[in-house]
Amino acid sequence: MKRLLLFSFLCVLALSAAAQEENVNKNKFRQMYNELPTPNVYRNAAGAPGHEYWQQRADYNISLELDDEQQRIYGTEEITYFNNSPDNLEYLWVQLDQNMRAKDSDTYKTSPSSMDDRMSSGQLKSLTPTFDGGFKLDYVRDANGKDLSHTVVKTMMRINLPEPLKAGASYTFSIKWWYNINDRMEIGGRSGYEYFEEDDNYLYTIAQFFPRMAVYNDVEGWQNKQFLGRGEFTLPFGNYEVSITVPEDHLVAATGTLQNPNEVLTRAQRKKLEEAKAERDNPVIIVSEEEARENEKEKAAKTKTWKFAAENVRDFAFASSRKFIWDAMGVEQSDGSVVMAMSMYPKEGNPLWEKYSTKAVAHTLKWYSHYTFDYPYPVAWSINAKAIGMEYPMICFNFGRPEEDGTYTERVKYGMIGVIIHEVGHNYFPMIVNSDERQWTWMDEGLNSFLQYLAEQQWERDYPSRRGPAHKIVDYMKGDKSKITPIMTNSESIYQFGNNAYGKPATALNILRETIMGRELFDYAFKTYSNRWMFKHPSPADFFRTMEDASAIDLDWFWRGWFFTTDHVDIALDGVKWYRIDTQEPLAESELSKKMREEEPQYISSIRNAAEIEKTQDEIDPALRDFYTDYDPLSVSILDREEYEKYLSSLSDEERAMLEAGKNYYELSFRNIGGLVMPIIVQFQFEDGSIEDHYIPAEIWRMNDKEVSKVFITEKEVQQIVVDPYLETADTDTGNNYYPPRTQLNRFELYKRRSWGGGENPMQRDRRAKAKEEGTD
Repeated sequence: MKRLLLFSFLCVLALSAAAQEENVNKNKFRQMYNELPTPNVYRNAAGAPGHEYWQQRADYNISLELDDEQQRIYGTEEITYFNNSPDNLEYLWVQLDQNMRAKDSDTYKTSPSSMDDRMSSGQLKSLTPTFDGGFKLDYVRDANGKDLSHTVVKTMMRINLPEPLKAGASYTFSIKWWYNINDRMEIGGRSGYEYFEEDDNYLYTIAQFFPRMAVYNDVEGWQNKQFLGRGEFTLPFGNYEVSITVPEDHLVAATGTLQNPNEVLTRAQRKKLEEAKAERDNPVIIVSEEEARENEKEKAAKTKTWKFAAENVRDFAFASSRKFIWDAMGVEQSDGSVVMAMSMYPKEGNPLWEKYSTKAVAHTLKWYSHYTFDYPYPVAWSINAKAIGMEYPMICFNFGRPEEDGTYTERVKYGMIGVIIHEVGHNYFPMIVNSDERQWTWMDEGLNSFLQYLAEQQWERDYPSRRGPAHKIVDYMKGDKSKITPIMTNSESIYQFGNNAYGKPATALNILRETIMGRELFDYAFKTYSNRWMFKHPSPADFFRTMEDASAIDLDWFWRGWFFTTDHVDIALDGVKWYRIDTQEPLAESELSKKMREEEPQYISSIRNAAEIEKTQDEIDPALRDFYTDYDPLSVSILDREEYEKYLSSLSDEERAMLEAGKNYYELSFRNIGGLVMPIIVQFQFEDGSIEDHYIPAEIWRMNDKEVSKVFITEKEVQQIVVDPYLETADTDTGNNYYPPRTQLNRFELYKRRSWGGGENPMQRDRRAKAKEEGTD
């Protein structure tokens, strides 16, 4: 019997322990020890590089030829790979990103397709890939010119080393290759060409154009995840020497510094570049629109070679065309160095590009550097390319063009400025703070979108930013959870890519800055992270840990909720109770009770009886009336006043002061409907028109993340209470944020069927109106 009792007792203990453990595991404020990797000598617990941190390096010497007749790239490259790791490497992995355009690419195979009752020729063509854009490898050789064993695995190539590459050693090999350049307007892509039929010319924006070393690090080993088109590029730093042979009448913009300006630029162009370097307010035109128009009329038969060098970059890209207009200006950094902000664009980009592009580049460098570090490279290019926004070290390709008459919509204007800020901003994340884009899109896109928002607001008051403010992510977060993934999801597996990788993390950082940490603490911690990981490879844990380490703010609950779950914010003001201290002063309390009684709703029978009962029995027979018939329990007698005096004399001075203060006590009940714990921001609006804001940290939910109550003490009577009055928390349902409840106005349109044409933009309409007024229409 004793054994049975002991066994039962142990079972109860085990069940109790399991229940406690389950509650702990569900606690939204538990520390993230299980989610984050264990700190080590390479990455320490503070989120900084450890004392034995290392990273690989790859140097490139590349020679290219751009074939403007067949739209091809031919190239040879020599790669020197430095093994700075403590490991001996049996093989090397090289990225062959253009292979995503090979006819047998997994990108095509894994793209869903379907049939319909009616199919266009374009839809039918899309069912079978017709363009062959993969790399054509002529050879892979070692430093002695001998064939080197290699294995192509879709978008990756394994270099089979003759012997392991020892720690601290380097290895040199070369590759010769070519590929067909894709028409971006037909089949899309980050890199490719745009064809201008009216003048029979091409504008090339070329990237991912050469076999590139994959990253080997202490977190992933080889980052050799296949490229399917969405997860971008993870690359080691190195030095580049690149020669680009193009038609003689082309202008070329590229990563790095031009090494042979005397050979490829005219004396006038070189002089204007020097003038531009000293200019701080307005760009200097190096090649004008008039010159570009003249240049695109005839095609040169000869070629010339542009030579560029770049130090400590993770990639290389370039643009080439005879259509380019070119302008530039200098941007002075805090250390006194000058960066050249420059733009190239076809005439189709004007007047927008001449007015805004280079100034937007300079603005981006100024404000991103303010929040992170001085821009360390010598140049920042913005290249106009239709229907694309894409970034590389020192150069980016950006959309935005006006109508043929030079007018444009607000959407086009702000979209163009925004994309330039965003793509130039990518120089900081991930080109310098070199996160793993193939795995974690949010680490570059989310952080960059956040800084883009800050820079946009510095550009113009109330700039119409797409991402950043908390209320702009609400529709996404309250959407169908089966089509939403956590931010911490591999880049190729994300639902709603823009909202997940750009919008939500940008919003999260903005909430941290404005609401949870405050601007001063956040800015210091963010700058600490940026400087710690300049020219290094940070992981998500490094970011999370640094933000906490540099601020002394425990943010584990925030990272877990915003980055590891799909919970949303919906904090409801469930109820309000209003209290005052019972003064026990007979006359005042009697008057208050009478007022409250008068304000009570009447029962329906009493209302009807007052009208329908002509006389009650005691009104018919007064003999039925006695003391209680006319007794008023709220009347005040001399005995009540005497008892009140005795009560007052029994109070201490402190208690009497509290009694006389006559303060209002409001007990507010909150319910967490969305599951995402957040600070509770409450605004009291008083009858005299004044307001009072209260900020309650998220930790109020730590013992009960479903329901909490909080008492507030006010001098004045409250007219209205509002939760999240400044739209700080991304609350998905503001309808339950008011006391008394507020009915929100919804509007509908009286529908009348009409046919919709292209319509005018506001600039065109304004021109037409002015012409009509002047009688010139």
